[in-house]
Amino acid sequence: MTSASLSDSEQRHLLEVARQAVRAAAETGRRQEPPAGAPDRLREKRAAFVSLHKRGELRGCIGSTMARLPLDQAVADAAYSAAMQDPRFDPVTVDELPDIDVEISVLSPLAEIRPEEIVVGRHGLMISSDFARGLLLPQVAESRGWSAERFLEETCRKAGLPGDAWRHGAKIQAFTAAVFGEHSPGS
Repeated sequence: MTSASLSDSEQRHLLEVARQAVRAAAETGRRQEPPAGAPDRLREKRAAFVSLHKRGELRGCIGSTMARLPLDQAVADAAYSAAMQDPRFDPVTVDELPDIDVEISVLSPLAEIRPEEIVVGRHGLMISSDFARGLLLPQVAESRGWSAERFLEETCRKAGLPGDAWRHGAKIQAFTAAVFGEHSPGS
C-alpha cells in the first residue's frame, strides 16, 4: 500500500481517527475505539506509526512494525500511545491539543536489506541485535539530510547499539511507508 493507494477520503478518515484518539487520551486518559463503518480497506491488518508534532517539534511517536490489527485500530492505538506513553515525553494535555499536528505512516512489511540498497527518503530502517532494536521512519533521514551511512548509524544508536553495529552483524531491515498528515495544527 502506498500513499497513492490510499484515497484522500481514506487518509482523512485515518487522520480523524488519530485526532479523536489523541483528544480522548488528553481529555480522559482512556483509549478510544475507531468509529464503526470504516471502509473495508481500512479494516485490513496493517502496521502503522503515529507521530505527533507540536509547533514543528516531535511530541510523540509510537507504532508497530507488525500487522496485527485492522489499520484503523492500529492508528487509534498508536495515536493514544504517542500521546500518552512515549517515554521521551510527558503525556499530551488538553491545553496542547490546538498545537498538535498528526502524521501517520502506514508501513510495508519489513524485509532484510543490504546497506548499499538503502535509498534515503524511500526506506525506513530497523536494526536489531540480540534484544536491542531501533527503528527510524523514512521521513527522519530525509528531513535531516542524512546519507545512507548516517541513517544506519543513527538507527543503531536508537537501538542503544554502537553506531557501527550495522557493520558487525546487526540485522538490517527496511520498509517503505505511506506518510500523510494534517496540514494545519489542530484541524
